[in-house]
Amino acid sequence: MAPLAATATLTAATPSDDHSLYGWLIIAGILWLAGYLAACWIWPFGNCRRCHGSGKRRSPSGRKFRHCRRCDGGGARLRAGRYLINWLRAEFNRRPH
Repeated sequence: MAPLAATATLTAATPSDDHSLYGWLIIAGILWLAGYLAACWIWPFGNCRRCHGSGKRRSPSGRKFRHCRRCDGGGARLRAGRYLINWLRAEFNRRPH
């Protein structure tokens, strides 16, 4: 009887079929985008990045407070997703039906 020889399979060296992984990643991305746009629809404003939502900044001397120039003292900014929602709404309302 001949000794058993180790044989390599050809499928171990070939790349696997990962097309289903890409499909899941695309679906996850679409779900994340839908969730983000829903959050932007419900909560259109976020905190100002410069003053962190307080609406105030220190003066250059550091002794007084002034209104934040970016948010004009309001402490809020429009979120990026809300810009997209507003733009889409304006585009669809502008076109004749």
